[in-house]
Amino acid sequence: MDRRSFLVASSILGSSLVWTGQKRANAQVGFSSDTPNLFKIFQEPSSEYRPFVRWWWNGNKVNKAEILRELKLLKEAGIGGVEINPISFPSRADDMGIKSLRWLSDEWIDLVQYAAEQAKNLGMTADLIVGSGWPFGSEDLSEDETAQVVLVYAEEIEGPTTYKVKPFHFFSAIDPGVTDKNALRNPELLAVKLAKNPIASLADVSDLSDQMGKERMDIEVPEGKHVLYALVKFNAFAAVINGAPGAAGSILNHMDREAVNRYLHRMSDTMQQRIGPLKNYLRALFTDSMELEGSNWTTDFAAEFQKRCGYDLMPYLPFILFKVGRLGAVVDEQYGAEKTEAFAETLRRVRFDYEFTKACMLKERFTDTYLRWCRDLGVKSRAQAYGRGFFPLESSLDYDIPEGESWTTNYLRHKLGEEMSNEDYRRGRGYTMIDKYVSSAAHLKGKRVVSCEEMTNTYLVFNATLELLKRGSDQSVMAGITHSVWHGFNYSPKEAPFPGWIQYGSYYSEKNNWWPYFNYLNDYKARLSSQLQNGDYFADIAILPANYDLWANHGVQTDPFPEKLNVPYTSLLWEAINKNGGSADYITEIILADCTVSDGKLCYGKRKYAVLFLPGVVSMAASSLEKIYQFVQDGGRVYCIDRLPEKGLGLKGLEGEDTAVKKWVSKLAAFPERFMRLDKPADDDFLTWYTEIAATHGLPAYLQIETPNSYLMQIRYLRDDGSELFFFQNAHRYDLHATNVTFAEGITKGRICWVWDLENGQRYRLNLENGRSTCLELGPTESLMLVFDTHRKGKKWKPTPAAGLATQNLNTNWEVVLQHQQESSKRTIELKELIDFKEREDLVHFSGTAIYRKYVRIENAAAYALNLGRVEGIADVYVNGKQVGVKWFGRRLFDLSNVLKTGDNLLEIHVVTTMGNYLKTLTDNEIAQFWVNRKGREQEIQSMGMIGPVTLYKF
Repeated sequence: MDRRSFLVASSILGSSLVWTGQKRANAQVGFSSDTPNLFKIFQEPSSEYRPFVRWWWNGNKVNKAEILRELKLLKEAGIGGVEINPISFPSRADDMGIKSLRWLSDEWIDLVQYAAEQAKNLGMTADLIVGSGWPFGSEDLSEDETAQVVLVYAEEIEGPTTYKVKPFHFFSAIDPGVTDKNALRNPELLAVKLAKNPIASLADVSDLSDQMGKERMDIEVPEGKHVLYALVKFNAFAAVINGAPGAAGSILNHMDREAVNRYLHRMSDTMQQRIGPLKNYLRALFTDSMELEGSNWTTDFAAEFQKRCGYDLMPYLPFILFKVGRLGAVVDEQYGAEKTEAFAETLRRVRFDYEFTKACMLKERFTDTYLRWCRDLGVKSRAQAYGRGFFPLESSLDYDIPEGESWTTNYLRHKLGEEMSNEDYRRGRGYTMIDKYVSSAAHLKGKRVVSCEEMTNTYLVFNATLELLKRGSDQSVMAGITHSVWHGFNYSPKEAPFPGWIQYGSYYSEKNNWWPYFNYLNDYKARLSSQLQNGDYFADIAILPANYDLWANHGVQTDPFPEKLNVPYTSLLWEAINKNGGSADYITEIILADCTVSDGKLCYGKRKYAVLFLPGVVSMAASSLEKIYQFVQDGGRVYCIDRLPEKGLGLKGLEGEDTAVKKWVSKLAAFPERFMRLDKPADDDFLTWYTEIAATHGLPAYLQIETPNSYLMQIRYLRDDGSELFFFQNAHRYDLHATNVTFAEGITKGRICWVWDLENGQRYRLNLENGRSTCLELGPTESLMLVFDTHRKGKKWKPTPAAGLATQNLNTNWEVVLQHQQESSKRTIELKELIDFKEREDLVHFSGTAIYRKYVRIENAAAYALNLGRVEGIADVYVNGKQVGVKWFGRRLFDLSNVLKTGDNLLEIHVVTTMGNYLKTLTDNEIAQFWVNRKGREQEIQSMGMIGPVTLYKF
């Protein structure tokens, strides 16, 4: 695919609210009689809406009896499907002598068939990962099918001197820094060059090809400072990470179409010859994130580059490569000789051509091949179509189910709900930066199922709570995710020594204290997904990130955690739009090339954008600016943040492209009200900044939020039945947020506002002030779904208040029964004052259910409510032996109106705790110690118990 042909292919706020909403109202003229009953789906969501789990078949040590037992466990917990994921056996676990099955062996295939059939019998869905681990490969690959990497070695030398060196010196100095080294890696010297230091042009570089092939090189270095460069290619340079037997070994060359085809068909042919069509068993074939360990080469890369870009890459290659480490991450951008600014600019342009060519080849040779294979098999394609070197948005466009990922915490060890950094866009977010690219691709293609490797957990394995999982996965929804795949469920026999076989994950296990309550989270997620997947995410603002500048200046990064960004505030921009009552998608220049312009909007499929942001974009194709000119001329608005585009893309852009870019920018200056540059906020407070510019420039919004807050987010979905859905989240762990919100007139006109309760599946009428406004009050981690439709009859929304009259303070004199789950022990203590268990030496390592008991006297039974205050754990409340309800997130508020009696009443508060504090005491348990006391990743002591203040009051 030729790169250039590919590219070518306030009162003010109030008025914008009316405008944005009215367009939608006018568009909804009616709906088909076969439109599904969305409320019925909401009440009883079917399995495809329920969360799935990544089901790690640890070491492929699996059998039928245990497969069926675990499927039934998952079904009972409210899980809708499994992603069968063979993986290496956890190194610290006891395999109890159970043998491993080899990937693609008859026994293994039979068990995949059995698992899929049993899942279907239980009303569940089965997906299957391609290969094992990531990125996929096999022990059976030939060397020419394995992934390749080209690395550069640079050494400063001062002449005059004769420098003597053997090729082994280069090979050992740049032995690839990968996660799992491959014993089969095979180096080949591609080039040796001697460059002046600094370098002003290629004329300052001497080619030492005459030295190649010698056992020892004798290099004559002239007087002055020089740098010796060696370019080394490694075949089979890295091994599959966590590959199961048969699918471990070398990583596949994803840039070799024939190798990809052979690998995929070997898998499908072997399986189908044994059990028949895979479509009879599997919904989708899945590919994990394309973390190719820095693979950047294939045998014909140089020839392809010459064909696509029109010049020879090889003279430039040693100078555009950086020194890299694990995953291909750059560790030194200044490696090698100094460069003059003119030569550095040339190298930036060549580097863009190189990265773009690589991305095109990965799309054509891997992505397109994979998609065709799935279509031919009659199964859906599902993938995390990103990693290193792939287009971050375009690679997800054509997958049936594009997938992103969220994290409980990451290598930053950030804390969800306790921080929302402006300085670092990653901190405090459950979603990763890639999720917005993945969901935008889905929106552009009209796809409604956007899955997520949900709440990836490699740190907080025994300390993840249902509340944390909700908080982070709700954040994923704000980024456009519509379906969760929990990370992950470990295949672990019931007889495995505690805590079982653990690869990663939030300890989704029947041995977890909160497992009996896991279905509450899954029911909540199922109801939410059932509605998100039956509507279209609304956005009328587009953001075009400066990724091409990133590639040119710093090279491609490892998504979803790029090591470096040239414009680190891009995520802050879409968040600020969201937190001010609007919504945005990402687009790219490739998408822009396929957009049409109509009625002042950029149109792509059904998507229509009235505003385009260019955050920090410096380089851009002239054809893209021509399209932007058409958009602005037709009434669209473009806001360039911090700077205007000023140059073209690639080496050919040095001449004609640069001139054309400047010409189009000059022509756009004729529309100063619709094409302008905005200074970014000096303190990176984009939330406040956007609030101000939205009012100043009348930017589109469908919702006015009186008091925007860093933790308050919202989304809007347009549904097939003509209704509209809004979902709000307060992502703060401890703080409540209340604000007035006003909906655009076009949203509310002729419609009733309903609360669709995600906890119980019921709906309640919400009366809006002046027909458009309400006070939105969300406690910590709480969320709210509102639906605007024409349904008329129903109960009024009456949430349980947090305070009231005739208040009794219940903070003292509790009897507490401590039921230790892992030790199967029980003891009773008296608490004169409520306390955080971590503050008492005899309670800090408790794990299980603490039952708080207390009698309260009621003189006149009436409408009473109970507020437990702060509770660290799940609260299951009983009054006089009758269960009142369970609260596993947010404010622990309980309506006791129908259960209290006049006289004495027994309150029982069952608080289910986390396990991590207890596991710290298991010093002889290697698995426990690895996850809670590992050096550098020691888990903090967790708060536990009912901390209060606890109040009982009339309302």
